[in-house]
Amino acid sequence: MRIVIGEDSALFREGLSRLMTENGHEVIGLATDADELVDLVRAKDPDLTIIDVRMPPTMTDDGARAAKVLRDESPDRPILMLSQHVETRHVVDLVGTGAFGYLLKDRVLRVADFLDAMRRVVDGGSALDPVIVAALVTPTRPNDPLAALSSREREVLGLVAEGRSNSAIAAQLVLAERTVETHMRSIFQKLRINDTPDSHRRVLAVLTHLTD
Repeated sequence: MRIVIGEDSALFREGLSRLMTENGHEVIGLATDADELVDLVRAKDPDLTIIDVRMPPTMTDDGARAAKVLRDESPDRPILMLSQHVETRHVVDLVGTGAFGYLLKDRVLRVADFLDAMRRVVDGGSALDPVIVAALVTPTRPNDPLAALSSREREVLGLVAEGRSNSAIAAQLVLAERTVETHMRSIFQKLRINDTPDSHRRVLAVLTHLTD
């Protein structure tokens, strides 16, 4: 199949491109930001477009919004979202349609499964990670601050609530401790918990988690 890949990470983009080529597919375009991706897909009309959710220019949900634009223009266009984050706002209307997939990078454990998911999407089917499905069917409170957290950040915060240290969380999730620290900084930022001499940010984050 002819494939366009939209991915800002150079290592992941090139690795995915090589994987596609080694499995008999033709990568006809590589895009590093959402605007470039939309232009490339319009020009090349690929059999499958693989899109990272978070891409430049804003590094928020540009990839998801690009997917929505491309599907509005061509409702049957096969699209496979591939991300480390759960972003449902712009793709909720696409999930119930055919030729659409949304997989989480950290949960793709076998190349064969990924290739099979690609084929299903191109054939008009779907490929959805259960975490994405759960996020779509779980109601959230209006202005719920936890809605901004990724699935991994929610997992980390849940372990913080159990009283685990960053090193213990890293060991349980098979992550580097610095990665857990990065997740914690992101959690504090998204929950708008500032560092002050009179407060303990981990406790405040856990309280937010427990009142959800």
